[in-house]
Amino acid sequence: MQTIDIIILAAGKGTRMQSKLPKVLHSLAGEPLLSHVLGAAKTVHNAKTIVVTGFGAEQVESTIGNAADVFVTQPEQLGTGHAVQCALPHVRENSKVLILYGDVPLIAPQTISKMLDTVTDNQMGLLTVTLDNPSGYGRIIRDTDDNISAIIEQKDATKDQLRVNEVNTGVMALNSQQLMSWLPQIDNNNAQGEYYLTDLIAIARAASIRVQSIQPNSPSEVEGVNNRVQLSQLERAYQRDKAKQLMESGTSLADPERFDQRGELTVGTDNFIDINCIFEGDVTLGSNVHIGPNCQIINSTIGDGVEIKANTIIEDSVVGDNAILGPFARLRPGTELADNTKIGNFVETKKAKVGKGSKINHLSYVGDAELGAGVNVGAGTITCNYDGANKFKTTIGDNSFVGSNSTLVAPVKVADNSFVGAGSTITKDTEENSLAISRAKQRNIEGWQRPTKKN
Repeated sequence: MQTIDIIILAAGKGTRMQSKLPKVLHSLAGEPLLSHVLGAAKTVHNAKTIVVTGFGAEQVESTIGNAADVFVTQPEQLGTGHAVQCALPHVRENSKVLILYGDVPLIAPQTISKMLDTVTDNQMGLLTVTLDNPSGYGRIIRDTDDNISAIIEQKDATKDQLRVNEVNTGVMALNSQQLMSWLPQIDNNNAQGEYYLTDLIAIARAASIRVQSIQPNSPSEVEGVNNRVQLSQLERAYQRDKAKQLMESGTSLADPERFDQRGELTVGTDNFIDINCIFEGDVTLGSNVHIGPNCQIINSTIGDGVEIKANTIIEDSVVGDNAILGPFARLRPGTELADNTKIGNFVETKKAKVGKGSKINHLSYVGDAELGAGVNVGAGTITCNYDGANKFKTTIGDNSFVGSNSTLVAPVKVADNSFVGAGSTITKDTEENSLAISRAKQRNIEGWQRPTKKN
């Protein structure tokens, strides 16, 4: 099998981003632009990825890490041809070479595959796109037989050439022998004084190598990011595509324009997602899940028949079937809810295992705790799990009842079928089938004079 080397150009500063952050590290759908390109490149089996950095090279390398196989630095920004020349020492002999761009994040794996399929000893591939408004792009020039003969950059184009609406995306594929032979032939005799990679097209034609054009399924695949307006436009294009895929798989969205997926979302069928919900990392939804507005779910698994009410946040948690959460609930990392549980409004959990059918209805904090089945936790209850240095565990047995405004000072165990009286501070383990109560004695003072304001 022929080896494949993928060069990703990521050296630009991105001046129009008005940022100290390298352009390719700006985020789209929760990941750097460059990460999206690398993700598409990695769908090619055993491909070697070579990333050419420049501005902020150390920051790019530390952020991307092992996602790329090789990093090389372009010391001066002398054009795309020069950038590829910097990568050339890492290109293998007799390989297919694909050139991508770190600020063009939505390139599809299918398009990459088509581009590589064009490469033969007598043919190279060029990704072009036809636009209603081609301003800013290099124009594709074809001969009388409709073969691509050259690419003319907009600054160097004549008035007639500027009327052409088929444009160059910069993405090309060819074999390594051709690349090594042709790159030294590029000069910088142009308006910018740079070495244009696009000059390879004219060189290929002179060598009687056919240039086969491929068009993407969508223009958004080849749109680059030069400023924050373009970044926001691509974000919406990405989210529209994800929303479309989700709806086609059997999930209803209240408004596809107000949906955000920042990672992998796996879903069952007959789910409903209201507006302004955000899914980050790896999230799995079962079937018949109803999610209210303004919810955020991060790296979590949600079972079948779950109802998540408005303004609920779930992170690194597992939720069993038919649970009810929120509104305004927060499940912090390590929360595990069994089937038919209920976490109500203004309840926060952390490293809490909650048994089947148990309820924490409102205004409570339960952390570093394990609750059995059929437990009822009253409003205002907290587990005191931290002494300022160490964390301790609270255990609440099956069918126990914890009254409102109770404080459970860990480490402590509330036994099965126990009842904790409202307003109690529990510092010792309880016995099964017992009542635990800890309150100051109430005093009623007759004739007490209510304070009044002083002049």
